[in-house]
Amino acid sequence: MGSQGGAEPVAGRPAGEIGRLYPVARAVLSPLMRSLWRVRVEGLEHVPPEGGAIFCPNHVSVLDSFFLPLALPRQITFVGKAEYLDDWKTRTLFPALGMIPIDRGGGSAAERALDTAARVLDAGGYFGIYPEGTRSRDGRLHRGHTGPARLALRTGCPIVPVGLIGTRDVQPPEAKVPKPFKRVTVRFGRPIDPARYADRPDDRLVLRQIIDEVMFEIRSLSGQEYVDEYATKKAETFPTAAPTTQVHLGGPESAALAVAGGGNGDGRGRRSSAEVLARRA
Repeated sequence: MGSQGGAEPVAGRPAGEIGRLYPVARAVLSPLMRSLWRVRVEGLEHVPPEGGAIFCPNHVSVLDSFFLPLALPRQITFVGKAEYLDDWKTRTLFPALGMIPIDRGGGSAAERALDTAARVLDAGGYFGIYPEGTRSRDGRLHRGHTGPARLALRTGCPIVPVGLIGTRDVQPPEAKVPKPFKRVTVRFGRPIDPARYADRPDDRLVLRQIIDEVMFEIRSLSGQEYVDEYATKKAETFPTAAPTTQVHLGGPESAALAVAGGGNGDGRGRRSSAEVLARRA
């Protein structure tokens, strides 16, 4: 996180304020969190040691934005809903920890926040964004938005899918206080390189295909049930189901991505996005 975003203000706040407390917060919170919860990190070999990278986790708890930075070797910047700035308790804390406020209603404010995200990545920083757009209230994995794919194509940075497991047990959606002594796993998947789509940066089909691939990888890492609909603020609560043998990600070609073709060593068959798009050409 930090001031990698440049000198321009973000959502009305000086860029220098973004992430300025990150080193202090990490030094204080890391030992505290590791004493309260049993945190296991898997797949660190997939985390780029240098250069920009986009981290796309599932989102089932308000504490997700704390557990992911805990697992990373370098500072990470997140986007968060601009409404956090309306509350005096989070107005200073969240930007100081590296959150870039984004107006989810769209328009120029959202574009400015994404421009800042691109500057973070261009400067070689880590950037985190929840592709579902909001927390999953039912514990399932929902359809992804294409923002991360746009960022990847714009900057050339890889997307690292992340599966967060156990954070919902620590603090369920309606819980006011987190529960101690729970087990949390942060699982990193292999990066998705946007280079193979560099000649089609404005193709909406490509954007959807990239983010569908990201969501499939997140599902493989987290073990969540996937539903092909966008997450909403209010949703009926369902128990998290065991992974099904088949998951549909935006149409029959994307279903083929999930169930057919080559594997990646984890026993789950899949086709690459390049193969799927080649069939459509």
